[in-house]
Amino acid sequence: MATQQRPTVDASYWMVTASGTDHPPPESDQTADVAVIGGGIAGLCAAWELVCAGLDVIVLEADRVAAGVSGHTTAKVTAAHGLKYARLEAEHGGETAYLYARSQQEAVERTVTLCAELGIEADLERMPAVTYLRDPERVGELKEEAAAARRAGLDASFVTETGLPFDVAGAVRVDGQLQFHPRKFLLGLAERVTAAGGRIHEHSRVTALHDGAHCRLTVESPDGGKGVTVHAGDVVIATHYPVFDRTLLLTLLEPRRELVLAAPVTAAAAPVGMFITPEDGTRSLRSAPYDSGRRLLIVTGEAFEPGAGGVRERFERLDAWACTELPGFAEADRVYRWAAQDNDAMDQLPYVGHAHPGSQHLYVATGFGGWGMSNGVMAGRLLAAHIAGGPRPAWTELYDPRRLPPVRDAGHAVAQQASVAGHFIGDRLHTGEPASLADVARGGGAVVRLGGKPCAVHRDDTGKVTALSARCPHLGCLVHYNDAERTWECPCHGSRFATDGSVLQGPATRPLKRRELPE
Repeated sequence: MATQQRPTVDASYWMVTASGTDHPPPESDQTADVAVIGGGIAGLCAAWELVCAGLDVIVLEADRVAAGVSGHTTAKVTAAHGLKYARLEAEHGGETAYLYARSQQEAVERTVTLCAELGIEADLERMPAVTYLRDPERVGELKEEAAAARRAGLDASFVTETGLPFDVAGAVRVDGQLQFHPRKFLLGLAERVTAAGGRIHEHSRVTALHDGAHCRLTVESPDGGKGVTVHAGDVVIATHYPVFDRTLLLTLLEPRRELVLAAPVTAAAAPVGMFITPEDGTRSLRSAPYDSGRRLLIVTGEAFEPGAGGVRERFERLDAWACTELPGFAEADRVYRWAAQDNDAMDQLPYVGHAHPGSQHLYVATGFGGWGMSNGVMAGRLLAAHIAGGPRPAWTELYDPRRLPPVRDAGHAVAQQASVAGHFIGDRLHTGEPASLADVARGGGAVVRLGGKPCAVHRDDTGKVTALSARCPHLGCLVHYNDAERTWECPCHGSRFATDGSVLQGPATRPLKRRELPE
């Protein structure tokens, strides 16, 4: 693997190049007009729009703001979402495609406006978004997509020249799109939220929620103490994957992870634009400002389900592709390496609005399908319109979580739930490898049976062994080990845990329980 021959930084570039945050947990019970659960782009954008509407807002973030999915994105704010519009038009009609494009492009412009009006320096750059294919037999798909995107109102065209360092059969180019430094944007937005009277609390995981005329949230204490209660008139769940099952979206969301490599190259070696292809298991690339004379070339791909395994080999394939196809990548003096997670909605449209048919005060934003930056900004405005009142956008019903899934997707839903059931039952029948603790190598992990129970066993680089319950506390599926990121992942709904059992990503809200090692 090429990255093994160069210094590798196992962290998101965005995380290591933006200042930290200091929003302490609440020390006592709190009351607010609106409680926002989650401090990523959807949560912070919603908080800002709600504060601007004159509401008292509290943001509760389980870890640190802009440090979850929003801190590990590739940070493209665009209305061009791959081969999206031809499919939307065919499956949902031209009006749906138009409203989707309008909502996304308005999110692009809203981002620009926020940075200008609030004085946020976020490395904004206008760039074309380009979807390309190298297979000449698929050129027809590109032409159909360009035509559908134009009908939807985007400045789209079919092109054969892209500026990429390799030949393509064709591409769809959409001008007037945006890229930025996500943490610089979100940390700046968080500062404005608090300056306007909003409250932000980090290390404040919400573990229970009472939804009713008066909402009540239980926030655990980071030191294991009693915790506090937050009372709110309305609640927004902006946790990427909804952390409370009452949203009824479990059967309509599919989690997936993608790997990211980023390396500094000369400015001349960085293609101008934001590029993506569905080929090769998805490949996405763009560059960002780095230092004098250089740009950071960011390459994404190798999509897989959490818990699928073989992550180290996936990184190797992505690196080999980048070193072969992109000049300067192999010679870079360092490589940043991280991964991102997203959720795909069954009908390819996000869920933003009332959480379920019976909810009056509970709202959700999820299912962004890999396009969380534009959808997060869009969701913030839409949620504020729901809660604060006033005119609602024309696309409000488009994103309503209470909509019925299309009949054509019923088979897909059945297959998805069958996959979850397969993990729930089948994984319990195949936990015998390795057969003993001694078979777990340093740096490795595996599910083994200890005392007749499946345990998630990890051995660190010093040889110390940690044993945890392998049962995900969300709904009980067995976790799998990610050998590259050294994490435990639930293949059913995407919860992720550190090797000490602590929650890294929901929907789980409780850690993996510790298990005693045999004498």
